[in-house]
Amino acid sequence: MHKIGYLMPTGFQVMALATQAVFEFANVVAGEPFYDVACYSMPGGSVKASLGTVLQTRPFTARSRADTWMVVGAIDPLATPPSPPSLLHALRKCSARARRTVGLCTGAFVLAEAGLLAGRRATTHWAYADVLQQRHPDIQVEPDRIFIADDPIWTSAGMTAELDLALGLVEKDLGDEVARSVAHRLVMHQRRSGGQSQHSEILNLAPRSDRIARALEHARSHLAQPLGVEELAAAANLSPRQFSRVFTAETGQSPAKAVERLRVEAARLMIERSRHPLEVVARETGFRDRRHLREAFMRGFGKPPQSVRRDARVGT
Repeated sequence: MHKIGYLMPTGFQVMALATQAVFEFANVVAGEPFYDVACYSMPGGSVKASLGTVLQTRPFTARSRADTWMVVGAIDPLATPPSPPSLLHALRKCSARARRTVGLCTGAFVLAEAGLLAGRRATTHWAYADVLQQRHPDIQVEPDRIFIADDPIWTSAGMTAELDLALGLVEKDLGDEVARSVAHRLVMHQRRSGGQSQHSEILNLAPRSDRIARALEHARSHLAQPLGVEELAAAANLSPRQFSRVFTAETGQSPAKAVERLRVEAARLMIERSRHPLEVVARETGFRDRRHLREAFMRGFGKPPQSVRRDARVGT
């Protein structure tokens, strides 16, 4: 049986507990109790979450044992005092015996304090990535990643990205078929690879009205089509002239620019999660050809599609 130990600090962010459902349903899908999950803290006993929920934990010491340690973060690492030396010492000892050590969201800060991320690639919640890099310049922080597996150390971005990392662990242990089945049972809309961006262009554009939101959703569902202003305006039930004015006012950019950003996001996802040739990716996401795709990637990411594909393969 694979033992998973969650190390919970006082004020831990409750979203981390949701990842335990991934291991629970992995046991269901596997048809046997493959994972055994337990929560730890120093010195053990009751630990209060950021929301006020109280969790009972086992004592965490240098002799504690688990195959995978999941180090949970606080809701605001900037307002959290440094981890006590005794905890960092115990974490180093326990990590050395474990198969894997994971920093969930801002749990990466605890791993960094323990020296477990030195010389490694890592990620964390986008809001704190710069701080992690400033505090620990010996880490290669990649703020635009869902999760990173720099074996035997794994780190994740914030909140729901923790679920993607947990699914990545299940895939590593039990295979892709089990991981897909677990995601289906958890009604997860999609499984995101570790190399995928933390950000969504639909969220970044943040339209205020339902009409503009409908137009953006129409665009995202029909990226292979030309998607002129007339078509988008019809989806929003506005005249082309009125649509362009309202769209720019609500999103801060033109419809053409927004469509390009959606296409680049979709193309990036295809590149990260498939082996389709770039000509196919370009055609499926509405670019004229491979050269047009490359130009858009250089504008959006400052690097070509081939580089994004390489990064995604290394980051998973």
